[in-house]
Amino acid sequence: MVFYLIGIALILLVSISMNKISTKIGIPAVLAFILFGMFLGMSGLIKDFDFAFDSAETVCSLALIFIMFFGGFGTNWKEARKTAVPSVLLSTLGVVSTGVITGLFCFLALHMPIAESMLIGAVLSSTDAATVFSILRSRSLSLKYNTASILELESGSNDPIAYTMTAIFISVLQGSASAGSISYMIFAQIVYGLGIGVGIAVVGVFIAKRMNPNTGAGFRMMFFLAFAMLAYGVPVAVGGNGYLSVYIVGIIMGNAKLKGTADVMNFFDGVTAFMQILIFFLLGMLSNPSSFVNVWIPAILIAVFLTFISRPVSVFAIMSPFKAKFNQMILVSWSGLRGASSIVFAISATLMVTLQNDVFHIAFLVVLFSMLLQGTLLPFVSKKLNMLDDENSIARTFTDYMEESPVQFIQFSVPEGHEWIGHTLKDITLPPETVVVLIKRDGENIIPRGDTTFECNDKVILSAKTFEKVKGIELSEIEIHKNDDYSGRTIADIGRHLESEKRIVIIKRNSDVIIPNGDVILQDGDVVVLSEIENIEQNK
Repeated sequence: MVFYLIGIALILLVSISMNKISTKIGIPAVLAFILFGMFLGMSGLIKDFDFAFDSAETVCSLALIFIMFFGGFGTNWKEARKTAVPSVLLSTLGVVSTGVITGLFCFLALHMPIAESMLIGAVLSSTDAATVFSILRSRSLSLKYNTASILELESGSNDPIAYTMTAIFISVLQGSASAGSISYMIFAQIVYGLGIGVGIAVVGVFIAKRMNPNTGAGFRMMFFLAFAMLAYGVPVAVGGNGYLSVYIVGIIMGNAKLKGTADVMNFFDGVTAFMQILIFFLLGMLSNPSSFVNVWIPAILIAVFLTFISRPVSVFAIMSPFKAKFNQMILVSWSGLRGASSIVFAISATLMVTLQNDVFHIAFLVVLFSMLLQGTLLPFVSKKLNMLDDENSIARTFTDYMEESPVQFIQFSVPEGHEWIGHTLKDITLPPETVVVLIKRDGENIIPRGDTTFECNDKVILSAKTFEKVKGIELSEIEIHKNDDYSGRTIADIGRHLESEKRIVIIKRNSDVIIPNGDVILQDGDVVVLSEIENIEQNK
């Protein structure tokens, strides 16, 4: 057991490192996880890997529960509802049309059996929210026309429809399908999934709002974890769509303004990151590269057709009536990345019916193609289509985004001889976008008005916009020790010897924060915050 634990720890550490490397070179992190799993499987470093498909389906389905719950929980409905109609149409009619068109291509062009062709179309019909938004967030790509909200709501909610289609064609291949059974299956999947999901979410919100405020963060995490599992298990037990229920519960609970939401977001962010590593690594391990030889031609043809024909046709047909911009529809089409759910649904099909074609490895190669081509080029395509929005943040589409303008408070004391002493608030000049919100004088709090006069030793609290990270400016800390060159010297003296692009901006001394001036002397134990401007162009 000890060696298994060490092995798992090393795999996680390597995967985390690959996440950082993949971001730098511009490929989706999940693609790196798949390739890492394939490498270990091919290299023989993990010997006798005989993890069965049925076990893999169980693990991957469990992982999808938490990924979909977090996808709903993190969706900012206030932003998403602006584009709810086209997004929902894309995740329903768009998925169905993409699957049917792709299935017809497999039947007519690749001469596969009709039911099997439609099964392949169904398996590949949904898009992957985790992959799309890992790219957008890691590259800080904000998109025009609320496109990020469209992609988030569509990709987060289209797996249930793809799962329903997959289940229908599995039943057709099993020979147990009839018009009545298929109609009931569709009814049960959607109605039970929606109804039970809403019911569980309402109960969850009711209980959460009445929780003891002193309930620890750990118990809150377990509470949401339990409701995520209930959201999947209850509808599935009665024939409903568990994935639809999980997503609905996530959206309702994530937007209910419950206490401790930030902690829950951080917790599920970590859980889903682990689940993504697990699911893609495991799928990579399950693949058999020797099987690619037999399916790579149809798989690549399906991937190309899906990327350039069936997905764009569906997107344009649905978004055109909403007068969407041409470049927006092109980008939405390009952003339809296939992901883990397609491979998991392919595993389900492989386990439940005997197929003439290797659906698992076909889906696997289509996903690889999608991530490698569409995922890698998504930032480039967004820029070329003039779809990047520098005025907003991609974080706005998530519930952990603070909608109010970010504000910070600044406090300083009015020293003796300061020019503000004896002057009223209306007579002084403040920096732009700065407001005096409070004056503390002899233990009394004074709400300032235009005729309020400043006195010596007043403590003045101002509000201003929070500093936004600017490319090219980095902050660093150094701690001053007794024998350092800086110890015992004034800021003015040190400043003459600092490099031109560096400046001391804050000194932390014990519990005090000192805004430096030239006369301040650095002491042993001070923590100095330096700002450094990179790539300064020298005037010649």
